[in-house]
Amino acid sequence: MKIFIIIFFFLFQNLANASIKSKIINNFKLIENLKFNFVQKIGKKIEKGECIIAYPKKIFCKYDDRYNKILVSNGKSLVINSERTNQYYRYRLGKTPLNLILDKNFLINKMKNSKNLSNTSENYSFKVSHEETLVIIHFDKNTLNINGWTTMDIYQNRVETKILNVENNLKINNNIFKIKNYIN
Repeated sequence: MKIFIIIFFFLFQNLANASIKSKIINNFKLIENLKFNFVQKIGKKIEKGECIIAYPKKIFCKYDDRYNKILVSNGKSLVINSERTNQYYRYRLGKTPLNLILDKNFLINKMKNSKNLSNTSENYSFKVSHEETLVIIHFDKNTLNINGWTTMDIYQNRVETKILNVENNLKINNNIFKIKNYIN
């Protein structure tokens, strides 16, 4: 009888997770863009700022720091610029974890096929891996909206990004994603 109860419990848990997973995916499909504040922790360093993501693969972030740092992707390249130091760094987006985070269709497909939905008191999380990159995407338990991600940077530091005050599907000026605007 105990074994029957344990089997029933696991079956019920799997059905509940499948329903939550489906709701998260359906909610995520409706998002064309996001505007949010973020808190990013890299090791002991904490950075804050504001971002706009437009799917597919565009992002603009302005950091609240003394360097007036800006991060922008046009879908192909990623530029990190500091107005204060007049320096910028340009990367191929495909070589960064942001390439996965900014690809909504890729994430949806990975989540559909995922069997590793984890559950904490605040979040549901999916582990998404591609080639040598692992990204953990977090969704708020109450709203089922994306509320952060965890990755590794190019120096193998754990990067935890928490997003707050999220607004979806706003009218956005696409000029903010033009790389040439941020190259000194």
